[in-house]
Amino acid sequence: MKMLRLPIAYMPLVDAAPLIVAQEMGFAANEGLDLDLIAAPSWSSVRDMLAFGRVDAAHLLSPVPVAMALGMGGVSTALSAVMVLSMNGDVIGVSRRLEDLLRADGHPFDFRDPMAAGAALARVAPDGLTIGAPFPFSMHVELLHRWFEATPLAGIPVTIRTVPPPLMAEALADGEIDAFCVGEPWGSVSVEAGYGALLLPGRAIWSFAPEKVLAVRTDWAETEPHLLGRLMRAVWRASRWLANPDARTAASEILSRPAWLDLPPEMIDRALAGRLVVSSRGEERHVDRFVEFHGGATGFPWRSQAKWIGQRLAQRTGGDVTQAMARAGQVFRPDIYRKQLVGIGADLPGANEKVEGALHQPMPVPSVEGDVILQPDAFLDGHIFDPYDP
Repeated sequence: MKMLRLPIAYMPLVDAAPLIVAQEMGFAANEGLDLDLIAAPSWSSVRDMLAFGRVDAAHLLSPVPVAMALGMGGVSTALSAVMVLSMNGDVIGVSRRLEDLLRADGHPFDFRDPMAAGAALARVAPDGLTIGAPFPFSMHVELLHRWFEATPLAGIPVTIRTVPPPLMAEALADGEIDAFCVGEPWGSVSVEAGYGALLLPGRAIWSFAPEKVLAVRTDWAETEPHLLGRLMRAVWRASRWLANPDARTAASEILSRPAWLDLPPEMIDRALAGRLVVSSRGEERHVDRFVEFHGGATGFPWRSQAKWIGQRLAQRTGGDVTQAMARAGQVFRPDIYRKQLVGIGADLPGANEKVEGALHQPMPVPSVEGDVILQPDAFLDGHIFDPYDP
């Protein structure tokens, strides 16, 4: 079979694993594809490479295509999020100075309780915080704002500064930021370097947050549906492989290579296992489903998740919420997901939207082939988002 080269932009993060594994383990080759994975220095670079045709697909922050549909960020190319690449995978960390203040205040660094962590941080930093996040339109920023709203952090000045993930540890060491929210392994890099400590996993704020999506230009999806299908099937099979615990060691070794993340495999393994070292003292914490690639219909692009993002962006910028939700809902494409992945064993829920934040236990729901078990998706404060009655 003649291989067709397909350029794809990505950021060097653990949650780029489905694309990297699709290439390295032959899932792409089985579809006749050679994925030319191009590492970008920043999320704006990923967005621009896709929007302006430098690449055909991208590993992208889930809010970016929604923000573009709402006219935010200065780039208006229509993008479609055809599948979710990962759920969760972010960490919130603090500088050594804040770590010392939190320990003196009695905080246990249990890496679990967002309410207690928020209250403690507000006590030790009453004059305010500067927090690094990878991009203004990111799940990192959405999680931070939900955390602020639900805790005493709402009462102190907080500035969110854009810092590309690979530069987060350096920004913390230089005192440019007091804390951060970033995808692994870049939080662990800060800990390993002795620059800070991890305070919370992102899933403590929203337990099933769509972190990255596979995004393509909408016109490309319409003109190259067969090529898109081949890519989606390769990525889906890579995600299924990643879900096998026996694959974790091999996945960590692959991702650690100089061509990809160029970091020790042990650090990547800890993220995949949800077994994170949270401080220079060697304290280890386990987080179930720290990052998810496959289970519980992870890949399915729920329109309700896009609408939640649209509502949040509109509320912060003074936009029309109803209009923003309608536009956002058109960005996530369950119709394409269903068409391209039918018949290969993918979870295809019976609905395209659901109430977000309502599940505190796994729940079976009807799907095209039997039931799919949806995973808990609760918010830290019990918030419920109903796309039909926001």
